[in-house]
Amino acid sequence: MKPAPIGEQLREWRTRRRMSQMDLALDSEISTRHLSFIETGRSRPSAAMVQRLADRLEVPHRARNALLLAAGYAPDFQERPLDSPEMEGMRAIVEHVLRGHEPYPALAVDRHWNMIAANGAIALLTQGVAPELLEPPVNVLRIALHPGGLAPQIVNIGEWRAHILHRLDGQVEASGDPQLAALRDELAGYGAAAANDGEHAANGIAVPLLLDTPAGRLSFVSTVTVFGTPIDITLSELAIEAFFPADAASAALLQKMAAPQ
Repeated sequence: MKPAPIGEQLREWRTRRRMSQMDLALDSEISTRHLSFIETGRSRPSAAMVQRLADRLEVPHRARNALLLAAGYAPDFQERPLDSPEMEGMRAIVEHVLRGHEPYPALAVDRHWNMIAANGAIALLTQGVAPELLEPPVNVLRIALHPGGLAPQIVNIGEWRAHILHRLDGQVEASGDPQLAALRDELAGYGAAAANDGEHAANGIAVPLLLDTPAGRLSFVSTVTVFGTPIDITLSELAIEAFFPADAASAALLQKMAAPQ
């Protein structure tokens, strides 16, 4: 399918960011007339102007390349697979962070929540998951909410489901990614979970993941780590999600489960 013209793409991003032409023009230090001409195709922006507008609109790297190509310029950002020789150093950093988090689970995901790396402790979260859900590409959100995944083991499934869908809503809004939107619709279609009044929230500070396992109940809270100054598309879209025990009982149980038998 032929890419949309540069003006149409800019207008879509401006609308997504809820900015008027005047707002974007003022932020970009250009006239509203000039911006209007760019959006209607009457004026071709320079590569520097495309980058300036993309900065103000907080356009992700992948979409910036699309803007530059639509305007007739070479893309600025390369995309290298994480397993490529050029990414060896970055891959080592990811693996170091994942291993260093053991005995607690941690994984790395791409922009569509497909798992690209994980530490050994992630097996705690995949026990009992249907084999077909563990076939590559493994989507961690699908595993979380699918009836054949973790859903039957999650004590606060209503609360956790709402948390995941809300998180995806924000990412779809920010990125405009149709594949993310399709994933969100798929997850929402698994059926409404039981209502949850939030009583399990960790002191009202964070939404925990409460998981019943053969060894006992585990309570997790998670953090997300991203690279701070990526200039590669793969790195800009990579996130490491690390799960921490939310209470002393869960920490003790995790340590016991990790101990050699």
